[in-house]
Amino acid sequence: LDVSGTSVVQVTATDADDPSYGNSARIIYSILQGQPYFSVEPETGIIRTALPNMNRENREQYQVVIQAKDMGGQMGGLSGTTTVNITLTDVNDNPPRFPQSTIHLRIPESSPVGTAIGSVKATDADTGKNAEVEYKIIDGDGTDMFDIVTQKDTQEGIITVRKPLDYETRRLYTLKVEAENTHVDPRFYYLGPFKDTTIVKISLEDVDEPPVFSRSSYLFEVHEDIELGTIIGTVMARDPDSASSPIRFSLDRHTDLDRIFNIHSGNGSIYTSKPLDREISQWHNLSVIAAEINNPKDTTRVPVYVRILDVNDNAPQFAVFYDTFVCENARAGQLIQTISAVDKDDPLGGQKFFFSLAAVNPNFTVQDNEDNTARILTRRNGFSRHEISTYLLPVVISDNDYPIQSSTGTLTIRVCACDIRGNMQSCNAEALLLPAGLSTGALVAILLCIVILLVIVVLFAALKRQRKKEPLILSKEDIRDNIVSYNDEGGGEEDTQAFDIGTLRNPAAIEDKKLRRDIIPETLFVPRRTPSAPDNTDVRDFINQRLKEHDTDPSAPPYDSLATYAYEGNDSVAESLSSLESGTTEGDQNYDYLREWGPQFNKLAEMYGGGESDKDNS
Repeated sequence: LDVSGTSVVQVTATDADDPSYGNSARIIYSILQGQPYFSVEPETGIIRTALPNMNRENREQYQVVIQAKDMGGQMGGLSGTTTVNITLTDVNDNPPRFPQSTIHLRIPESSPVGTAIGSVKATDADTGKNAEVEYKIIDGDGTDMFDIVTQKDTQEGIITVRKPLDYETRRLYTLKVEAENTHVDPRFYYLGPFKDTTIVKISLEDVDEPPVFSRSSYLFEVHEDIELGTIIGTVMARDPDSASSPIRFSLDRHTDLDRIFNIHSGNGSIYTSKPLDREISQWHNLSVIAAEINNPKDTTRVPVYVRILDVNDNAPQFAVFYDTFVCENARAGQLIQTISAVDKDDPLGGQKFFFSLAAVNPNFTVQDNEDNTARILTRRNGFSRHEISTYLLPVVISDNDYPIQSSTGTLTIRVCACDIRGNMQSCNAEALLLPAGLSTGALVAILLCIVILLVIVVLFAALKRQRKKEPLILSKEDIRDNIVSYNDEGGGEEDTQAFDIGTLRNPAAIEDKKLRRDIIPETLFVPRRTPSAPDNTDVRDFINQRLKEHDTDPSAPPYDSLATYAYEGNDSVAESLSSLESGTTEGDQNYDYLREWGPQFNKLAEMYGGGESDKDNS
């Protein structure tokens, strides 16, 4: 407060005495504590300031003790006291002040836009909203490179990067920053401007920066018929550092998987390494990498867009496959087909096609509609599918671009039987001879199935005949010989898989009532059971014992017999060699054919053949 006598508060005391009785209820106020800052009016009890220019920043709290005394304040009067706590409220009577006139900051040149590089703060003796300050850059050579933002909670000014920095372009910036109160009391304008300024110097630190391309992107246009190795464009990059290191260029192969392009690592020239085809790919989006030779890890990329320009290198062709037919009762000039064409090229003036015949045709003609379509017309009356069922009509299609491209497409025109309305009924001459409802393809399929079934039946019969066994005895008479096959060589003495010797050692394993398989016995007999030989009995002794039993058995048949104790083998392909058969046949038997069977029968040939010679000699 700058004025004394300002009323602060009024205190009031009460007295229970009768105010009409003398001065016993007359109260006088006085101040016991709080001087010289405050005073009190004796009669009213109003507390007022006693000094001018009271400053909250110097002292904010005051304690004032007021005494109230009756009897008009005279001696002998009774008194009472009260304490009044007085607080000075703040007003904006102090401007902000920077503690330093110059502030130094440092920042790397690689700091991105928006990076906070430092802060400044001005102090204000006031409090609350009276101390609120706003910062701004009012002058300097870096006003376009930096910004300052006021932090409300800390009342600081944060300096940030506004544009990319470059150490090689400028290394030092100077800013003039101002701090100003946002709430100014007009009563205190006379105290001077409520603002302050300071100088901020920002120094840049050099950083090894990656290469910088001359453009943010590149666009190259090239015709698709250029020769291999032709340069389509050049990218440029430099080292922004003061050292100016050489740059090496390369292509990111992930953007050029077919390796159609390549680049000179030294000068950044992009050239073709494979033929271009606009009809396959009209755009190629490449990525070029630039790296410093001294620091290959520090790289920069730039997109390169290559547009392939069209060249008339494709001939027009039929737009679709045409299934064309002409009726046998067609008249001359009759329309049988409308054709159109397509071209993979894309000329600037649009597509324009011309249709004509490769040679004069007596049966059909082509009429160009001049709208990239043409009509196929007949030139004569009547066609016969029995004479000619199909006509081939070559049609030449040309474009109007440079150089002119043309192609010949062949229309296959079938001659068909039609009704009076021109609706096709049948197009094959053979259709007249075939049953209704069956096409040639269906008949061919049916015949093929029949042939396959016949082949399967023949193969099955052949296999069945091959597996059929020949009869055991080929003689007309029942000689009752057992033929044992020896045409399957065994495994020798160590072969334990050919037969089970346990059967010989355990005759009980033989099935009961097992009859002979090669003859039909006249009477059934029950074989005698003999005691089983012990397991340690020799096989030879066992076989001899069994032979002896058969010789003495009265129920045994009176003919040669070989009991087989192993599995039955395959039949022999040779005829019967039984001596019993030779003894019962009429006349002498010739065994010379045994020599024709091979060396394995030489022994038998000598035995039986020798017998014949001896017989003759005798």
